[in-house]
Amino acid sequence: MRRVGSVGMILAAALTLPAIPSASAVSSVTLYASPSGAGSTCSVSAPCTLAGAQSAVRSQLAADSTADVTVLLADGTYRLTSTWKFSAADSGSAGHPVVWKAAPGARPVISGGSQITGWEQAGSSGVWSASVPAGSKSRQLYVDGHETSVATASPTSLGFTGSWTGSSTGYDISGDQAAKAWFGSLTAGQVAGVEFDYPGGNGAWTESRCRVASFSAAAGTLTMSQPCWTNVTARAVFNDGSGGLPSMSVNQMPAFIENAQSLLGSGHWFLDTAGNKLYYKPVPGQQMAALDVELPRLESLVQGAGTLAAPLHDIAFSGLQFSHATWNAPSTAAGFSDVQSNLRITGRNDQGLCKFSKYTTDASCPFGALTQPLANVAFSASKNITLTGNRFTLLGGAGLSVMYGSANVVVQGNEFTDIASTAILLGCTYDPHPIDPIPLSPAPADPSNPADIKQNCTPDAAAVSGDTIGTNEILTGTTVADNIIHHIGTDYSSACGITLLFAQNTTITRNNLYDLPYTGITSGVIQGHVDQNGPTAQNTININASNTISNNIIHDYMSVRHDGGAVYVEGHQAQYVYQTGGTTVDPVQTLAKGLQVTGNIAYNSPETNFTYYDDAGSEWINWQGNVAFGAGAASQGGCMPTGHFWVTGNYLSAGTGYYPCTPKSNPPTDTNVSGTTSIPATPGPSDLPAGVLSAAGVGSGTISPVLAASPRITYVSPTTNATQVLVAGEGFDATTPVYIGTTQVSGVTHLSSGFMIVPIPAGTTAAQISAGPQLPAGVRVNDTDSGISYSGFALSSGRAYGDYQNDVHYATANGSTATYTFTGTGIQVRGEQFTDQGNIGISIDGGPQQTVSTLPTDGARHADVALYTSGLLPSGNHTIVVTKLSGQYATLDGLTVLTSARVNDTDSGISYSGFALSSGRAYGDYQNDVHYATANGSTATYTFTGTGIQVRGEQFTDQGNIGISIDGGPQQTVSTLPTDGARHADVALYTSGLLPSGNHTIVVTKLSGQYATLDGLTLNGG
Repeated sequence: MRRVGSVGMILAAALTLPAIPSASAVSSVTLYASPSGAGSTCSVSAPCTLAGAQSAVRSQLAADSTADVTVLLADGTYRLTSTWKFSAADSGSAGHPVVWKAAPGARPVISGGSQITGWEQAGSSGVWSASVPAGSKSRQLYVDGHETSVATASPTSLGFTGSWTGSSTGYDISGDQAAKAWFGSLTAGQVAGVEFDYPGGNGAWTESRCRVASFSAAAGTLTMSQPCWTNVTARAVFNDGSGGLPSMSVNQMPAFIENAQSLLGSGHWFLDTAGNKLYYKPVPGQQMAALDVELPRLESLVQGAGTLAAPLHDIAFSGLQFSHATWNAPSTAAGFSDVQSNLRITGRNDQGLCKFSKYTTDASCPFGALTQPLANVAFSASKNITLTGNRFTLLGGAGLSVMYGSANVVVQGNEFTDIASTAILLGCTYDPHPIDPIPLSPAPADPSNPADIKQNCTPDAAAVSGDTIGTNEILTGTTVADNIIHHIGTDYSSACGITLLFAQNTTITRNNLYDLPYTGITSGVIQGHVDQNGPTAQNTININASNTISNNIIHDYMSVRHDGGAVYVEGHQAQYVYQTGGTTVDPVQTLAKGLQVTGNIAYNSPETNFTYYDDAGSEWINWQGNVAFGAGAASQGGCMPTGHFWVTGNYLSAGTGYYPCTPKSNPPTDTNVSGTTSIPATPGPSDLPAGVLSAAGVGSGTISPVLAASPRITYVSPTTNATQVLVAGEGFDATTPVYIGTTQVSGVTHLSSGFMIVPIPAGTTAAQISAGPQLPAGVRVNDTDSGISYSGFALSSGRAYGDYQNDVHYATANGSTATYTFTGTGIQVRGEQFTDQGNIGISIDGGPQQTVSTLPTDGARHADVALYTSGLLPSGNHTIVVTKLSGQYATLDGLTVLTSARVNDTDSGISYSGFALSSGRAYGDYQNDVHYATANGSTATYTFTGTGIQVRGEQFTDQGNIGISIDGGPQQTVSTLPTDGARHADVALYTSGLLPSGNHTIVVTKLSGQYATLDGLTLNGG
């Protein structure tokens, strides 16, 4: 439930689908929907609601099943009161899909949330409260388009001594007086809401969570919720184990304690479900009246579900945003007993292990049949479905799932970001169903239980009760291409970008995956853990066949969890083909049906074990033509795989064939390594073929992406003695400007959305190279600067933790202060986050003190981080006071003074739709010009780097409302009418709250009135 910031996205083209040839006799109809729609006309002037439009579509199809039906969604937020469901009745026909898409220039949001208003201050601690709908339950809250953290603290920050003793039922905390007092201050209901977080508790790749059931003050004991506690601390041990799925010690202290009102800190929220009250403590710079606060109420947002006999089919979604849904199952007694890749145990402690465990031999339970995360947008028994140019963001489960009898689903050109679990989930753990048992002993046939499949792989087992399970429920023909996937796993950090379970003929290609907490793409996870090498090792077989993972760019992954890779594989990956005669496997033909991992590029992940990871029981994989640099100790290898690997023609900065867990006497079978080109860990332009770089990532195929990332550099090759450098990152295209300092570079070679070759003059450093429009930079002030006045702080140098200029000021006494006067429009406080720290207070220009936590969310030490960033301040002189409030230490590693930059309305970076230029009005416009629009729906879009933005324009009686959306978040309505009836030129119409440092996109939309104006923008740097 911690937030990870979002990179802004922009519409680069109209959201349209490729033209589909049709017979001249085919009828065509366009329907219209609006958030304020009503009735059944569904016309431009009288649009329908979504439900009304869906009813009209069904009527059209009933009259003519081959008609071309399109529904255009107007701009705005469509607040669902129940799941938006699609069934066979909503289907188009072959070549004539029903199309649901954004109207030109619109960015409709399909929301499962309630916008919370009516905020009032709750006491004097800076906390605000508001009433919420009765029965509200959610594990997420979204504020101004970003997830914010539930009330959280570490045991250390609460003063707990840690004298806890674990047992099969929970903890004895009688020796920890502070913990006893804290739990004793809660009611029984409040205790039952408290959640413990265990990063790495069940292995470095996991993050389990369990709730407290009760507290006995007399005995000093905490009873933990069951079955979560048993499933985390006492998992069944299984025979023939390949690798381990460990239990956590009962004595393990939680790293974080969450979901109690008394834990509210800056930017935290708490939902009182009994009192129907939501509490939130704004971060410095936020004003409650200006915030868009979205509390999810739905778990299933969109559901497309047919049956095997009558599937949903031939339907397309384009240009929509799916947001504000939650997933509440981890709040139940089963909790989040993490096994791997967000798969978890929710039943008995041998779930998914039962056939091979030492305790039972239950043949009704296929190995690996763990519980999957709920997907907020889900399709089952669905064929010929297309999703293009959509945004899946601000979601509390997985973003999108496709499973059970689905075929030929295309997921292309979408963005997945700010998602609590995995972005894309393909297949179902309960349906590995082997259709080709190999004639090797023991090789037990392991047909899956049809009832289990229907119960766990579909949203409604009763609806598919008539389906006959065999091979027709296999997921087949899925294409996942040209998608941007980043900042996922925000709550459940073992999430992978894309999880492929059991499927055939899947193509995962040309996607950009980055800023991930764990593995980029995984295939067959869990299924291989009982298949060690050897001729009798085939305990589990599955239907995986002819799947491809190709030409993806994966970087800056494994940022939180450990023991994963860019591409991680377990279990069988091919259907066996036999030589003439019947019992000998044909290796060439079988490999052709195996997993093809080709042309991928992975970099920037020093914590990776193996970049291309063939782990437990994996076999029949073709690793060919891939690139890996700066990404771990080994480029290819794993732990106890079965074998049959071909590793050919790769460009790697580290070794191959590294299997440290496998006995030397029994290495993987049939491994073949050839044609490897060794490259540096920091390769330059001459170390990698341009053709390999050009073929990877979003837009490298034949279709231009509808969505594109804002330009961002994440890697620059060494500049010493170089005349050109390899630059990697996101959002590059042929028009992306590159600067060295303030000078734009000519002669840049744009290879793909992720790579450029940039010529540089002698003496250039990597820090001087930037991509995209130049924006204001901050001025760094070190903690030793003479302008900082300290009281109670001391200097510490040479700590080797990564402090700026290798020094830091620290204080141990509460009330110690650091004071600094600066000239600028914003300021950032830099320092350390660690478990021995606590809260600091921030006051600017004598204003109220704001409390900021300096505790890390992951329990690790982080040096020289932004502890606080102010909002946009008036230009001029300001004074900031930093005060130590709690914890053992407070640190100050300096400050960054932020400046603002004015962008005129004529700036080429502003993209207009429906606006025109007017000059020389003599009303006082900035630089004597302004852009204006008369048509509602007209937009102005701008991408910037900074921590705040201000929209400038005119106020007058002939104007009305404008809509403001940042980073695809819900639109906020702003009035441009003057309060005094007079004309006011070049005024601040809107000022954002504090934004995460980085790239953002703002969209200004005319909503009402005769005119809307834009006189430019003011940016806050950082």
